[in-house]
Amino acid sequence: MSAKRSTKNRLGRGLDALLGEASAGHALDTGLEVDQTLRELPVEQLQRGRYQPRRHVDDQALQALAQSIQAQGIIQPILVRRNSLGGYEIIAGERRWRAAQLAGLETVPVVIREVTDETAMAMALIENIQRENLNPIEEANGISRLIDEFKLTHQQVGGYLGRSRAQISNLLRLLTLRREIRQMVEQGQLDMGHARALLGLPESQRMAIARQVLQKNLSVRATEKLVQRCLSTSEQADRGGSGRSYDVDIQNLETTLSERIQARVRIQHGPKKGRLLIEYHSLEELEGILARIH
Repeated sequence: MSAKRSTKNRLGRGLDALLGEASAGHALDTGLEVDQTLRELPVEQLQRGRYQPRRHVDDQALQALAQSIQAQGIIQPILVRRNSLGGYEIIAGERRWRAAQLAGLETVPVVIREVTDETAMAMALIENIQRENLNPIEEANGISRLIDEFKLTHQQVGGYLGRSRAQISNLLRLLTLRREIRQMVEQGQLDMGHARALLGLPESQRMAIARQVLQKNLSVRATEKLVQRCLSTSEQADRGGSGRSYDVDIQNLETTLSERIQARVRIQHGPKKGRLLIEYHSLEELEGILARIH
């Protein structure tokens, strides 16, 4: 228990204590080009990093990278640290390492850093999120891990990664989707825009609409319209017994507002006054809505 508390205390110092000062609102520079010496190491001396956020490897993209490496070499060196077995653990650049082997390279350029486990984790997550073209779910998992391990706010993570708080919040919302839909995003069957549109639906409707998107090969825009039709249908069903006709102009306005702020909007219009209701499911989602309104 005491060891765990000690680790949490160290992590509580924040990323700046581990990685050096980072200017607020700017992407973190972890020092790949500062005070480093390039070395060439045999590919067999490198091993996969423990903190690698990538889970899905696109074989076609990896082959394309291998062809690029054959033609131009590795432009960005791989970041590594020594391990206890005499080899080197990859902190950032595993995809380049794999592609180099496919390209038949015997050695790869590396930068060696002597860092603690905590620092290696932070560097691996940040470097891979910034540089390695992760899919949205991998990015969201990496960001979630940064937040959990280092007790960061969405605003702080956005500062390290050069992104807005709303962008961070929207990415993390993807993790609330059921596993089957997250896998569709990981495998490239659904884009980030598709997933965000599905988040506007009740959980019970998301899987059926996701399958429909795949079957009809719908664009993000078409998916957003489909989601709004589903929401409008549900809304009319809820109001079905009220004895009041539902104004088409109000319905169109609800749809337009919902699409613009990416949240469910309801308008309750009366002869002298009315109410505008916007649904959200977390403070982070509310922050994203407010950012889009502004």
